[in-house]
Amino acid sequence: MKKNFLKSSVENASLNILLQVAFRCLTFVINAFVLRHVSQNELGVTNVRLLLLESTILFLSREAFRRACLTDTLSHNWFKVINLIWFSVPLCATICGICGYIWLRLLSQPDITVTTYYEFGVWSILISCNIELCCEQLYIVAQAFLFVKLQIVLEIINIAVRTIVYTTMVLYWNGQNAVLAFSFAQLASVIAYTMSFYIYFWYYTKKDKKDFPFKTMWDFFPNFTGKKLSECMDFSLLMLLWSFLKQGFMKQLLTDGERYVMTFFNTLQFDQQGVYDVVNNLGSLAARFLFKPVETAAYFYFSQLVQREVPIQTQIQQDPNRIKEAASVLECMLRVNSSIGLIVLSFGQAYAKLALFLYGGTTLATGIGPVLLQMHCLAILFLAVNGITECYAAATMNVSELNKYNVEMVVLSVIFLLISLLFSTLFSGIGFIFANCCNFTFRIIQCGRYILSQYKGTNYNPLNGLRPKKSFICCLMLSTIITMYSEAKYYEEKKLTHVIIGGTLFLLTTLVWLYEEMATFRFLTKVYCSKHN
Repeated sequence: MKKNFLKSSVENASLNILLQVAFRCLTFVINAFVLRHVSQNELGVTNVRLLLLESTILFLSREAFRRACLTDTLSHNWFKVINLIWFSVPLCATICGICGYIWLRLLSQPDITVTTYYEFGVWSILISCNIELCCEQLYIVAQAFLFVKLQIVLEIINIAVRTIVYTTMVLYWNGQNAVLAFSFAQLASVIAYTMSFYIYFWYYTKKDKKDFPFKTMWDFFPNFTGKKLSECMDFSLLMLLWSFLKQGFMKQLLTDGERYVMTFFNTLQFDQQGVYDVVNNLGSLAARFLFKPVETAAYFYFSQLVQREVPIQTQIQQDPNRIKEAASVLECMLRVNSSIGLIVLSFGQAYAKLALFLYGGTTLATGIGPVLLQMHCLAILFLAVNGITECYAAATMNVSELNKYNVEMVVLSVIFLLISLLFSTLFSGIGFIFANCCNFTFRIIQCGRYILSQYKGTNYNPLNGLRPKKSFICCLMLSTIITMYSEAKYYEEKKLTHVIIGGTLFLLTTLVWLYEEMATFRFLTKVYCSKHN
């Protein structure tokens, strides 16, 4: 545990990004092929209705445990932590019962002309979520003890099994029974993922590791026998967990609010949901490849570097270099993420239609699809900034601040759902993207206020990272104008020319950005190398 947290966080994020990009490129090609064989109605059922059920259960069951148990891991009594983590399993079973009843009895069912396997699909999600929660303690231990490569390999195994099983069954049935194929793929991937975790740690505990507190596999299971409750549970961690649990429900509503509106209010039909989901997934590539791994590593890094219950001024007096590093890294991360979001927004306007054409053919490239993707590029900019500000706030807020933030999230969740319902009724799928932009804006303002108040009276202002450099902005504006003209002139008959123009401008813009941000990358490299040495 003497490994440096910044070094490990950077390794985690960089390996995650590189391997995900390489592996997702393969699955991207496979999904583009499958997309031409599966009906949009079945895509709506699997990618919206069923995956919403999975994300709801998993987020509410485990997110709070992960955030609480990965806070200040050096001071943990790990046997108490393991006992606490296992409470996520009965919590998951309870949530599964409630959500399963809603999805099977209260929501409108797909017509039999769409699929006859909807009920089996729901049960596959419920079973797989319970199985996955049985290895949650192993995931948290792997994260806390910096098993970076293990997590990446297991994630690849999960995606590989899911993709192979789903693709093989869809092609075998010639595009029919996609919901059934999805259900089998879901069960197979989760079983493989869970078994791989247990097999690895069974092998690892056979070694004599002095700095690893778990000596046998039984140490990963709860133990309450013959002990007082205070000897079995960490009550300070339990209070922090309770704060995150209250926050989790509201955060889930904000994260998947548009899907809840689609599902509960039927504002879009299943085929429209399918198109929206395809566009949303394509537009979210940057979020999955770059932002999510960085946010995961950043949360762990900030939670170890900044103490929750100690005012930042006091921490500066105790260890000024530690807080200076945290503030500088936060500023750099905001600068990099916001710059990526601006690039996506600039080039996405002229290449949305081409991206959909290459991914799903003419059907996706016509109609509302390109407009949805263009608007989604705007949402990516807000998502890029919100991810970093929110992960920093969650990693450093004390319990009272978290409780106050939870109340604000309740109000924001209600407003977001109302806006989503109103905008989707008026503007169909585009309304969901407008609502998401409003959602991210409100959340950025909330977390930005917290960051400003935390560093008030100090020499640090991490939010300066949101100010782009002048030359970079000029390049983006010029690139947007030229690529839009190129699309109007060359898209129909000379797509390759359109691509070459965009590629040249993208390279020029990237070089200008790298030149202007040389100090940012030099700082990150210096910090990383100094800690490594």
